[in-house]
Amino acid sequence: MKIAPHLHRLGNDVVASYLVDLPEGITLVDAGLPGHWHDLLRELETIGRPLSDVRGLVLTHGDSDHIGFAERLRVETGAPVLVHAADAHRARTGEKPKTPMGPFRLGPMLGFLAYGLRKNALRTRRVGEVVEVADGDVLDLPGSPVVIGLPGHSPGSIAVHVPAADAVFVGDALTTRHVLTGREGAQPAPFTDEPEQAMASLDRLADVTASWVLPGHGAPWRGAPASAAAAVRTA
Repeated sequence: MKIAPHLHRLGNDVVASYLVDLPEGITLVDAGLPGHWHDLLRELETIGRPLSDVRGLVLTHGDSDHIGFAERLRVETGAPVLVHAADAHRARTGEKPKTPMGPFRLGPMLGFLAYGLRKNALRTRRVGEVVEVADGDVLDLPGSPVVIGLPGHSPGSIAVHVPAADAVFVGDALTTRHVLTGREGAQPAPFTDEPEQAMASLDRLADVTASWVLPGHGAPWRGAPASAAAAVRTA
């Protein structure tokens, strides 16, 4: 789905990943669930770009609902999969600490699980090889994405700022639709390793200039990153 010039979403408000379409090639941010591979191919067909135009995939963190088709892309195209060094082990192995589930409502929670099953979540392949990145890196990919460290949800959670798309991709640093309660609006994401650290990390969005804040779950946020961070704090 096209959101704005150069900017496309794969998936939906339950689980989303993103495609940045530029003349020099395509950068992907997150890989959703394995079944989103077909969403990727459909979106590429719609915009008239071959799979070979994908130059790389940047993961906002290493959780299973963000690495879905990453290994398939890497194996079939050779495109690199980039992740913060602190989440590289998580992306390769799936190992992560147990976190409290927190509040939930049966309907939204079952909907989240059912969507995962439809999109082959149980067949997620871990990423065999990753390229490690760090806070402040400007990546050699279309749009020159800038890595912004946002530890908390996981040690290596990042935002990815792509000025050419007027967007910052925040993964699970915040959510605009809680997958377990169905509540909408900017708010903290569930399954966060260190909630206090995640909240403090939102300060790093204050100086980011973008018109779109794009989470891994929920609707795109149209507005300044600072306003999204403020909304999370008051949620």
